[in-house]
Amino acid sequence: MTQDRMTEHAPERAQERTQDRYNAREAEPKWQKTWAERGIFRTRNDDPRPKFFVMEMFPYPSGRIHIGHGRNYVMGDVLARYKRMQGFNVLHPMGWDAFGLPAENAAIERGIHPKSWTYENIASMREQLQLLGLSLDWNREIATCDPSYYVEQQRIFLDFLDNGLAYRKESEVNWDPVDNTVLANEQVIDGRGWRSGAIVERRKLSQWFLRITQFAQELLDAIDTLDRWPDKVRLMQRNWIGRSEGLEVLFEFAKGSLAAGKLPADTKAVKVYTTRPDTLFGASFLALSPDHPLAKHLAGTDGQLSAFIAECKRGGTSAEEIETQEKKGYATGLSVVHPLDATRTVPVYVANFVLMDYGTGAIFGCPAHDQRDFDFATKYGLAITPVVLPEGADPATFSVAEGPYDGDGTLFNSAFLDGMSVPEAKEAVARQLERFRVAGEPQGTRRVNFRLRDWGISRQRYWGCPIPVIHCDDCGPVGVPRDQLPVELPDDVTFDRPGNPLDRAKAWRDVPCPKCGKPARRETDTMDTFVDSSWYFLRYASDNVEKPLDKAAVSHWLPVDQYIGGIEHAILHLLYSRFFTRALKHCGRVDLEEPFAGLFTQGMIVHETYKDTEGKWLFPEEVKLLGNGKAVRISDGSPVTVSPPEKMSKSKRNVVAPEVVADTYGVDCARWFMLSDTPPERDSEWTQGGIEGAWRFVQRVWRLVNEAVELGAKPGAPRPATFGEQALGLRRAAHGLVATVAEDIERLRFNVAVAHVHEFANAFGSAIAAARSAPEVPEDLAFALREAAEMLTGVVAPMTPHLAEECWVVLGHGSLVAEAAWPATEADLLRRDTVTLPIQINGKKRDDIVVPREATPAEVEAAVLALESVQRALDGRAPKRIIVVPQRIVNVVA
Repeated sequence: MTQDRMTEHAPERAQERTQDRYNAREAEPKWQKTWAERGIFRTRNDDPRPKFFVMEMFPYPSGRIHIGHGRNYVMGDVLARYKRMQGFNVLHPMGWDAFGLPAENAAIERGIHPKSWTYENIASMREQLQLLGLSLDWNREIATCDPSYYVEQQRIFLDFLDNGLAYRKESEVNWDPVDNTVLANEQVIDGRGWRSGAIVERRKLSQWFLRITQFAQELLDAIDTLDRWPDKVRLMQRNWIGRSEGLEVLFEFAKGSLAAGKLPADTKAVKVYTTRPDTLFGASFLALSPDHPLAKHLAGTDGQLSAFIAECKRGGTSAEEIETQEKKGYATGLSVVHPLDATRTVPVYVANFVLMDYGTGAIFGCPAHDQRDFDFATKYGLAITPVVLPEGADPATFSVAEGPYDGDGTLFNSAFLDGMSVPEAKEAVARQLERFRVAGEPQGTRRVNFRLRDWGISRQRYWGCPIPVIHCDDCGPVGVPRDQLPVELPDDVTFDRPGNPLDRAKAWRDVPCPKCGKPARRETDTMDTFVDSSWYFLRYASDNVEKPLDKAAVSHWLPVDQYIGGIEHAILHLLYSRFFTRALKHCGRVDLEEPFAGLFTQGMIVHETYKDTEGKWLFPEEVKLLGNGKAVRISDGSPVTVSPPEKMSKSKRNVVAPEVVADTYGVDCARWFMLSDTPPERDSEWTQGGIEGAWRFVQRVWRLVNEAVELGAKPGAPRPATFGEQALGLRRAAHGLVATVAEDIERLRFNVAVAHVHEFANAFGSAIAAARSAPEVPEDLAFALREAAEMLTGVVAPMTPHLAEECWVVLGHGSLVAEAAWPATEADLLRRDTVTLPIQINGKKRDDIVVPREATPAEVEAAVLALESVQRALDGRAPKRIIVVPQRIVNVVA
């Protein structure tokens, strides 16, 4: 029977189905098939309706997904379905972040090719995502490992190369000795590789870089325009870009140092960058980075220094690791003259905590006002002189013996700076040093620095996008001609020994130079996978596979109206994507600067963990919960150890498969639970009680709609001329529900939307009970019942779409609710003549009061003072103050 035939006789069949349970196992596959066959989620670029682009961060195809992966996709799906009902042309795409080391590791461990492993996982995960009933346009599905995708990425790289945004240089890198690849600083977590967990080493390699620093100020300034981004993410990006205004100061070497003959003949001074020139009088040492040219020069004749520098290189290059490691130094025997006091000299060290790629690779240490410098000075017995006095402190007794003071204050122990504020002292020092010259240069020069470094994208692995460059001994690095793209990965590689298989793929590696024709070699490094995800949202805009980056399509669809994903990508993916978009505009490829107008970072789904008597992890479906924190293994009744909830993890088996939920409760129950439990930005605990509660509510909605159809007006029944109080109350509740849930979804307050549906269900249930108890249902109430059922169905359609389709059939519609408009409201029914205000006494809620909406503060105050609960709390005393926040709250201060 066709769907239209199924719905044709729905009104006649409604009564016999009223008591039936909603059968999710039957309904959900049926409606998913119908949606797919009709292609209702397919998006056309030439659709005249206003656009809305919603997407979730695409997944890595690592295997099977669990319900914890589904939360952000369900949130995006609710918004996509709602916006379609609002009349928007919605783009809601899906793809796969498909390159990366896990596939290569799987090849080594399982003897399977990375491509086969990846595409098998994609097929499996696609099926699981489709099980969730997501309204995705699968026609725009992408996989970053597909040559049809990365051919454009190679063109982009060549564009960057032509525009000076891609370059090659030798640099120290973070080397992961397990994964045998370079890691970006952002991929080093607590000194270990972000995937392998191995302790990172430093190595010097020739690498390809992208010039993100060229856009540092733009990226920083534009953060202020991202008003629909979480404040925490914006702060993280500001801190990572790390703009600082400071002073470059020349410290002249003392005459004794020059006489020692240790320095290069032309070296008279060392340049230091500081953001705190006001603390110069507190300087007790100068420290060079182990990579500073002077440190390397000195190590040439000092074996102990050479060994110290080698020890420093046995850690990672990330700022976080260098900052947190034990502070160590090597005294060079050199000293420099204090730039503001020629009678003082300061010893020079090489120190493991100084970064060569920030500032000048040299710092002066003021231990009284910096923790790092304090630790170093304490270790090596150096002077610690405070020079910034906190407000109200006594300079005669102020001490930093217990630790440095890093707050504001006034200068002391600082000669001509004494009594100045910190900003005044900074300016005074700058003006003073700008007047003097050392070795032909100003002794002080104002500078702006950024913490942000250029992005090293070279990775020594196979399963990544090939860098389209050929190395020729005569011509140097040469871009692959565009008519020879894509440079595809060779399939016939082996993973039987460590290292990059591309280095051993001679037939692929050895090619003639495109310029001179002489024997040359392909670049065997591949791109960091974060390059793949830095422009995929632009690819989605194009519906033409032959034109992956379509400037006109990007202008139409971008920026993304709502992007949803984890806050763990605040720096890596989100900052790189912002840079990429600007770089592409610089190259003339797009007219866009900011890719994501709205960003939402959802919380995780967490679950209890279970262990058997041998300490092995158990899946939730293997465990029977007994209550009071006790559980047993279903198979043998043995006791199970229950541990607190944590992020769902395959390794700890605290995961729930979508198939299990769909088969037991239905996908709509899972969707409802994920939306309802907690605010979407917070973690949500998956519990048996929670999913069972969702199942009960889904069944309740089903019953309410069926009962309303049984008792209410027939489809197309005329609207009554007037409505009694009972019918009017239900209509107000239904229209209010539509308005409030619309606002909730727009603001991504999904749990609040769910709460409003629950609240309405109570009112709806009461109206149905009243109608059932009446000898005959009044015409106005019958109309209101059907209208309420229609509105409830429309409101839950984005959240529980399969249930809504079933209810739509019961209501007698021959169309799909997925193609229906959002229910219309009547302004008169949304207006309220009264408002309920909570009353707080001394900050504690005591009562509520209903007052006319237009009541003046004086009228509200008089009504509040007349309440018995308020009089009792005041106990005959007059209140000190009454604060009326119109239409919000009343605060009584007793």
